[in-house]
Amino acid sequence: MSYLAPSEFSTKIVDAGESKLHMATRDVLIRGIMAGAILAIAAVLAISMGIQTGYPLVGALLFPVGLCMIYLLGYDLVTGVFMLTPLAWLDKRPGVTWARIFKNWGLVFVGNFIGALIIAVLMAFVFTYGFSTEPDAAGNKIAHIGENRTLGYKAHGIQGWITIFIRGMLCNWMVSLAVVGAMISTSVSGKFIAMWMPVMLFFAMGFEHSVVNMFLFPFAMMLGGDFSIMDYLLWNEIPVALGNLVGGFLMTGLALYVTHVRTAPKRQF
Repeated sequence: MSYLAPSEFSTKIVDAGESKLHMATRDVLIRGIMAGAILAIAAVLAISMGIQTGYPLVGALLFPVGLCMIYLLGYDLVTGVFMLTPLAWLDKRPGVTWARIFKNWGLVFVGNFIGALIIAVLMAFVFTYGFSTEPDAAGNKIAHIGENRTLGYKAHGIQGWITIFIRGMLCNWMVSLAVVGAMISTSVSGKFIAMWMPVMLFFAMGFEHSVVNMFLFPFAMMLGGDFSIMDYLLWNEIPVALGNLVGGFLMTGLALYVTHVRTAPKRQF
């Protein structure tokens, strides 16, 4: 069979979390950089196709190709390690400490940001012919997305901050389900299908992914988006990253761990 039972893939995700914590710093950074770059390219594709066709759902259908490539190549997104690595601590794996976990999160986050920023610079150059002309419709659309997803939340104060936090939480619930889904199947086609569904859902619903935003907002600022770096950090990246952490760990990793790895004693009814 090309399918693993819940008890099997739940143990597999704990093993994956442990292995990521023992990688060399160089490897963590390289994998983070490449993951951020690939996801940024997928975001450009999805937004551009949605604009060209007039149907945003087309972009949502195409965006998951980025996560599929990242998973098959063994690269890492911070949203994935938010879910996987704490499980190794819960399972009392040798050598796993919170200091090691925080270091891993930090390195992957930095790597993702570097990769996404490189693509932001390259694509801004492409959209403006070396910053010599005004951006096209897709470039203008992305710039306005940056404004709406910072100043739009800021206008609502603390309620806006909580809203974007929840959107980040729901996003990584879906994205981490895609990571787990890839581990459930042992065939490439099965992995693609299992990953495609939840990632398409998060993109179509407009949930917030911290790594996508590492590309989206610097790119928008280069193309004239009317918001500041502090607006981006305080009203997008920070609450989104925190929401991604809570959603991935609590709603996917911990839920699977407590019921499939640390199962309660069976009772007779």
